[in-house]
Amino acid sequence: MKDKTIAILENRSGKQLADLVRKYGGRPISAPALAEVADVDQQEIVQMIEDWSKDLPELFIFQTGVGTKALFATTDELNLTDKLVELLTRSKILVRGPKPKGALRAKNVRIDMTAGDPYTTAEMLAHVDSLSIEGQRVVVQRYGDTNLELQAALQARGAEVLEVATYRWSLPVDTQPLIDLMDSLANKTVDMVCFTSASQVYNFFQVADNLNRAAGLKANLNQTLIASIGPVCSKALTKYDIRVDVEPSPPKLGPFIAAINERFA
Repeated sequence: MKDKTIAILENRSGKQLADLVRKYGGRPISAPALAEVADVDQQEIVQMIEDWSKDLPELFIFQTGVGTKALFATTDELNLTDKLVELLTRSKILVRGPKPKGALRAKNVRIDMTAGDPYTTAEMLAHVDSLSIEGQRVVVQRYGDTNLELQAALQARGAEVLEVATYRWSLPVDTQPLIDLMDSLANKTVDMVCFTSASQVYNFFQVADNLNRAAGLKANLNQTLIASIGPVCSKALTKYDIRVDVEPSPPKLGPFIAAINERFA
């Protein structure tokens, strides 16, 4: 990617991604499209743990490392971590991938099932189908937004879904970098745009919609190269009829950068 201009919409790992782009000789430009906002209600957590003590859920599903850590940070403050761990040891635990797995292992929580690569809802449901959850309670750690596909699938299997909110996704306070990126795309000075989550796609188009620039954004994105971190992100792009040129396997930053560099090579 030597001398190529690469737009990065990632926030949390944006600096790491930019450093990797520079390592391969590219020029990163940052336009964060996502902000994580804490969304933990301590009283709600207290009430949930009390309810789970009386009626133990059949299954707990942890979807993200940051959300799992936020939940335990809250129970640490409330002196309820030991109680939560005790409840988890008596239930079944399904994790979406290595990050929530690592967060749970740090608290010595036994993990029964881990969704495989590429860590999407489909891989989680493959494990769910080995269980009998009809009429049972299933706790889902929410990530950013409700996973509507997972929720609908669990309910279709007869489960009562209980969602635990720890953080939510929103637009960044400063959306000017996204507007500047739209201008750069219109001027054809960007070689590739990197999307690392579906929410970045939705937020970018939300900003464009607010400015009546969605049609132009779609056209300009389809005139440059598009890199997607994985299947969920690619699905969001296809909803806007955006062509995906690069999608790594597995969906991680290292393979992502390697795939981008190979595309330019």
